[in-house]
Amino acid sequence: MHKILIATDSFDQVNGVSTTYRNILKYSRKRTFVVHPGLFKWTNFSVYPEVQFCTEPLKAYKKIKDIAPSHIHIGTEGPIGLAARIYCKLNKIPYTTGYHTKFPEYLWKLARLPHFLTYAYLKVFHNDSKAILVPSKSCQEELTKKGFNHVVVWTRGVAKNLISRKPFKKSKIPKIIYVGRVSKEKNLEPLCELHSKFKITIVGEGPILNKLKAKYPKINFTGYRFGRDLADTYKEHDVFCFPSKTDTFGIVMIEALANGLPVAAFEVTGPVDIVEQGKTGYLGEDLEESINRCHKLNRKKIEFNINQQWSWHKCIEILHKHLLGES
Repeated sequence: MHKILIATDSFDQVNGVSTTYRNILKYSRKRTFVVHPGLFKWTNFSVYPEVQFCTEPLKAYKKIKDIAPSHIHIGTEGPIGLAARIYCKLNKIPYTTGYHTKFPEYLWKLARLPHFLTYAYLKVFHNDSKAILVPSKSCQEELTKKGFNHVVVWTRGVAKNLISRKPFKKSKIPKIIYVGRVSKEKNLEPLCELHSKFKITIVGEGPILNKLKAKYPKINFTGYRFGRDLADTYKEHDVFCFPSKTDTFGIVMIEALANGLPVAAFEVTGPVDIVEQGKTGYLGEDLEESINRCHKLNRKKIEFNINQQWSWHKCIEILHKHLLGES
């Protein structure tokens, strides 16, 4: 009988990686275990304080050995991901890997680490896996061009408690919402600069939160919200804005769409894989224009159509297909 292990350096955080693996663990019908930093001693870094960086990789290796999995999915490229990869190599365990984050772009923006160094490491890390699971078609194309092997598109889903049943009423002045990490790499300044044009709400926390609060006092910063509270917050707004240019997907976009919100974003990896131009949102270089055009879209049509496309069960099926060889 299969015994699946997910090895991930992100599990207890508020981000798309943690959301993905928590939902796989919740909905999988096969024996599935997880090893993550919260099980060991960990530290973090000032540039990314939410990340739990495991400082006991040998204990993580021993934990994996004790579980004795038949198959492993390595979700991240940090210490726990490395421990799992070494275990797979030494014990000839079949494994897949997940590519969730454009770390080369993040590390360049945060620490000016050259792209070629991080991409070289990532290719070594991923290229021997049975499949590299990525969240979007454009991400698949980018990695394939860079020399990554066996790159497979891996869908995502929306939990039922994140879909609000509250009625919505269109505002005369568009009410804009962003949900996610409040940090430099999320490129929030272009959205914040529109504070005099729209009513803007930013849901989340991060290292530049206080800076943005001081600079843009008219913006409503709520901190994190979860579950039904988050779903109702989505529903109370008119347009979801996703200004990031470095994400590989953006689960918050499909959460917003599931609540009928059109998405305004730049035409980059992530938004181009989710947003149907003129139907579920608008992509372009002018966020103000995209928001105004989004405000005219039919929210009921968006809500109905998007909920037929995304499923955590489908996400798990794709994982099992490539990890276990199941059709």
